Amino acid sequence: MATGSRRTPAARGASAARSAIPQVPWREPRPAPVVLISGPEEVCAERATAGLREYLRAEDPSLEVSDLRADDYAPGSLLGVSSPSLFGEPRLVRVSGVEKCSDAFLAEALGYLEQPQEGATVVLRHTGASVRGKKLLDAIRSGQGGGIEIACPAIKRDSDRYDFAAGEFTSARKRIAPPALRALVSAFNDDLTELAAACQQLIADVDGDVTEQVVGRYYGGRVETSAFTVADTAIAGRYGESLIALRHALASGADPVPLVAAIASKLRTMARVAGNREPSGALAARLGMKDWQVDRARRDLSGWTEATLGLAIQAAARADAEVKGASRDPVFALERLVTIIATRAPFAA
Repeated sequence: MATGSRRTPAARGASAARSAIPQVPWREPRPAPVVLISGPEEVCAERATAGLREYLRAEDPSLEVSDLRADDYAPGSLLGVSSPSLFGEPRLVRVSGVEKCSDAFLAEALGYLEQPQEGATVVLRHTGASVRGKKLLDAIRSGQGGGIEIACPAIKRDSDRYDFAAGEFTSARKRIAPPALRALVSAFNDDLTELAAACQQLIADVDGDVTEQVVGRYYGGRVETSAFTVADTAIAGRYGESLIALRHALASGADPVPLVAAIASKLRTMARVAGNREPSGALAARLGMKDWQVDRARRDLSGWTEATLGLAIQAAARADAEVKGASRDPVFALERLVTIIATRAPFAA
């Protein structure tokens, strides 16, 4: 996972090192006087906030929940909703829009850190979309207010989406076969919210393990038209299937640019792995990949040679330029690319 403009693991580690407060996974939220939920990934932030509410409500069903907006803030509201009531019920205060907070909220939140209210959990949501509120974030991260931070960095890479989906099933103690997980992630490659909803539907509806056949039955239309299905069938040499998958994808409104990007990404991964006999774990760690990516690339390389892989990579580079404006017919450019990859031979008009 990563932040808005993706940070490397080393950069994230440096950020954590600068923080004096505990860093808590979004899947395992826990209450504190102040909880900072940072980062742009709304799906994860919503899960963390819901998890906090469930945690607190399980401890005391009389929990009072209040919502405030930091960008449209009425002075005195934070203290008003966080102060103990007559019967001393626990309070959960959810504050959104801290990245665009008003001056009044900023001043009162900084003051609140000096003396948090007993029995209150104040959740501050900052997307990182701006530097607004940085003084408040710095104060929380320095340890003022006895807070914790739940980071929700952007999920953009295929490996991150795969890890996210795998985590959904692991958290639910539900088994899903690796091919089924890959098919599911490919089907919802562009929308994490839909991927999360699909995972939860399968978890709720399916008795027993989730197989590739189950995913196909639920989301067959999405799977058939995914960019990675086009790439997988072409790389496997299944020429007819790859053209059918490509036409289904285009008929479903797929953009040629990400289709070429998906194919090129798989070819690049194959090239990085080709000829290397290191164990999957060691090679994955050295290349910054996942074990399953290395294993998949090695399977994809079956039947390929250095020459045919080079030909396919050159064809992908040409197609990438053409679908981005160098050609008047991006569909033809895609079909030519799929033909070269599936046949492993130069294009013959």
